[in-house]
Amino acid sequence: MAGTHRRSRSYGQYCPLALAAELLCRRWTILIVSRLIDGCGTFGEIQKGVPRISPSLLSTRLNELEHAGLVEREPGEGKKRVHYKLTDAGRDLEDIITSLAIWGHNWARDNDLDDLDLGFLAWSMSLRIDTDRMPPGRTVLQFEFSGAPTDFQRFWLVNDDGKIEMCFKHPGFETDLLVSADLRLFVQTWRGFRDIEEEIRARRIRLSGSRELQKAFPDWLMLSMFAQTERKAPGEERSLCARKTRRRK
Repeated sequence: MAGTHRRSRSYGQYCPLALAAELLCRRWTILIVSRLIDGCGTFGEIQKGVPRISPSLLSTRLNELEHAGLVEREPGEGKKRVHYKLTDAGRDLEDIITSLAIWGHNWARDNDLDDLDLGFLAWSMSLRIDTDRMPPGRTVLQFEFSGAPTDFQRFWLVNDDGKIEMCFKHPGFETDLLVSADLRLFVQTWRGFRDIEEEIRARRIRLSGSRELQKAFPDWLMLSMFAQTERKAPGEERSLCARKTRRRK
């Protein structure tokens, strides 16, 4: 029965590309591998990086990757009962996935409203905060967005001496800096299509907190790892990049 199911997904070709696509082009699979490359190890950590996948489907995909020899399980510590890690075969995908992501930044379609996943933005930002530039001790950043495709409109990032915690419920600490903006505009800024300091000066990204923290905020954000990559596909996002470049000259 398993063989029949596998054949239904097969391209019926011995071509190595077809065999790779048979596994990696299933929905969510390549994103799960990417999260493991990013350092996610537990089921919960992986799901934070792909927040729209259901737990049952994530479990299925992890089982498929394990069966294919890309992922292996290890006993976790404490409450983390299972830890997932890539095998040599899985780690060999890192350069391929990075290149594919760069191609997507260059040439994939412009974002639609439904692409603006606030959970993914929060997770991405939690990995790209330069905590060395932040004040010692605890700093609480609250992000609020209009124009979100769901009722989910806010999250918090708490830096506690270099350790970032992502919260979707109030963390129980007073907010030090509130950042508010239209979600599409902020994502465009995060991806490097808009200039963050210009957006703050124009108050399209609004900051509420001490002057010292407001001034330092742009230096804390390392932006998307592809923010310096040229956008090549025709559309609004390339036009925004071109406008940003002209204004900097």
